[in-house]
Amino acid sequence: MPPKGEKKTKEQIAAAAAAGGRAKRKKWSKGKQKDKANHSVLFDKKTADRFHSDVLKSRLLTPAVVVNQLKVNASAARAMLRDCESKGIIKPVGEQTHGQMIYTRA
Repeated sequence: MPPKGEKKTKEQIAAAAAAGGRAKRKKWSKGKQKDKANHSVLFDKKTADRFHSDVLKSRLLTPAVVVNQLKVNASAARAMLRDCESKGIIKPVGEQTHGQMIYTRA
């Protein structure tokens, strides 16, 4: 084991502390906050008509696509897609993780 160096005096310790090892401490960046989406929870007549006219024409249908296009809640989008599947308007292609279904036109 190497021999210990000489002990530092209190003045040397204070001078080293005053000099500072780093120039400035990093400031924590403020995280970007996302605005709360004010999506509708229920399908009204106008939204349902837009769903049947615009959304059902697309080739890929997921709850996320419906949410982005119609600005509705995800649970309402899933319910509408399940309803269209039971009527035979759309058919399931595959299932992603966490139960997010992928549909296409029938």
